[in-house]
Amino acid sequence: MTDLDGQTTAGGGAVRWAPGDHILWRYRENSGHRVHICRPVTVVRDTEDLLAVWMAPGTECVKPVLADGTPLHHEPLATRYTKPRRVRTGHWFGTGVLKLARPGDPWSVWLFWDSGWKFKNWYVNLEEPRVRWTGGVDSEDHFLDISVRPDRSWCWHDEDEFEQARRVGLMDAGKAADVRAAGQAALDVIGAWGAPFSDGWQNWRPDPSWVVPSLPDDWDRTPAHVSS
Repeated sequence: MTDLDGQTTAGGGAVRWAPGDHILWRYRENSGHRVHICRPVTVVRDTEDLLAVWMAPGTECVKPVLADGTPLHHEPLATRYTKPRRVRTGHWFGTGVLKLARPGDPWSVWLFWDSGWKFKNWYVNLEEPRVRWTGGVDSEDHFLDISVRPDRSWCWHDEDEFEQARRVGLMDAGKAADVRAAGQAALDVIGAWGAPFSDGWQNWRPDPSWVVPSLPDDWDRTPAHVSS
């Protein structure tokens, strides 16, 4: 196996990021290859089984908006995915987010807290399995999500957006079926209370010495080397 720079490590495994490293967590457009979401994050853990990163409060991020600057959620659903878009920078509001992703899983699990570190919920973001590159990971969002409360109850999120994306051709019937199947697989993990829900991550806290990573000028660069 080659590492992210095309080199082979002594143990034959991929090069891993160290706790405290700064990387980019990015999403490509659903109708192209352009990156339209970029979030600088700090690595918490990077092993063969799990990538955990922390997005700190106030992080400067890139997000899509309509061409006239209107936030996407302000646009009626019927035209939300057909009007021209651009990207703009902004800062993550509220508390930070811990993101957990297992290699090959078509979802990542995000943890949210209210002020004072009161745990709020887990959030299962259905997405393409992440592709690693030297500067971070890239994926594609699949619209449909699941939130999980501390009492282990759950509910679907954004089913209307998922169906609208399918209607306007951002995913075909086969892809939509795959996303639904991925959601069911995630629900099976939730029902069994498997990892990462059972791993106590809600009690995790960031290292107080960590600084908020900055958004690089070349946040949308094309990776030279990638690895799954």
